[in-house]
Amino acid sequence: MLHKPVMATMAGDAEKENAPAVAWLGGLRVAARAIVDYALPPRCPGCGVIVGEDRQFCLTCWSSLDFLGGPGCVHCSIPLPASLPGGTIACGACLAEPPPFEGAPAAVAYGPVARAVALRLKYGRRTGHARLMARLMARQLAALGDSDALLLASVPLHRWRLWSRGFNQAALVVDELARLTGAAHDHHLLMRVRPTASLRGKSRRERERIVAGAFALAPDARRRVAGRHLVLVDDVHASGATLRAAARVLRRSGAARVSALTWARVVPDAPDAGNIFDFASLDSDMQVERMTG
Repeated sequence: MLHKPVMATMAGDAEKENAPAVAWLGGLRVAARAIVDYALPPRCPGCGVIVGEDRQFCLTCWSSLDFLGGPGCVHCSIPLPASLPGGTIACGACLAEPPPFEGAPAAVAYGPVARAVALRLKYGRRTGHARLMARLMARQLAALGDSDALLLASVPLHRWRLWSRGFNQAALVVDELARLTGAAHDHHLLMRVRPTASLRGKSRRERERIVAGAFALAPDARRRVAGRHLVLVDDVHASGATLRAAARVLRRSGAARVSALTWARVVPDAPDAGNIFDFASLDSDMQVERMTG
């Protein structure tokens, strides 16, 4: 048996012998990256112009993003005027009909750049955009609670849509959020048991009817979520019909609390706590548009 000093000497000699090979491989990686960047340079996720780093916005697109934060409805997290008194405030819609979740923050307000990122992920197969979205959503996730206490769940696709698209964009975002924050995640708590028609152009009542009964708990979900704080993750929060339908099912699982988190949120230009907001004309939950750029 070799003594430790001898073994250490042999290991050091081996490292010296392999140093040229390691350096050569490192140089090869740098050269390969340079070639790839020259042939396929990094582009802004919003507009497609060439930028310095992968998944980096250009200055124009970055400046146009409206990052959400500050005072908001205690139930749905819609931004509310900072001048309203009290520690917990609610918007008119949630006062009239409280949603089945407690807090539904989003990283950014829905707009041209946020929309482009979401559609390029969903329909343009730019799956790397999930990492970008998760990075900007992580701040809002932290506001919901300590990552150790959270259990992330993605809004599921029906199997027909999953087969045709090849991936669930919400699940990709959840994977990246879990990697960034260390929060636990489970893609199999919810099932989408029937396909649903597009919500685009439908009234609020029609949207609720379309998604009613679309989700169900997995057979063993109750055991996995009992007493946990569930965070339902999706890409866009427009009318909220899909999120509400999924959250109602999760509430029946025995979870201590259910919240929602999205990349982009449709926000009225001038929110008023006294009004009941209806986002029926602003829906983007189930776009049929294709983007390849």
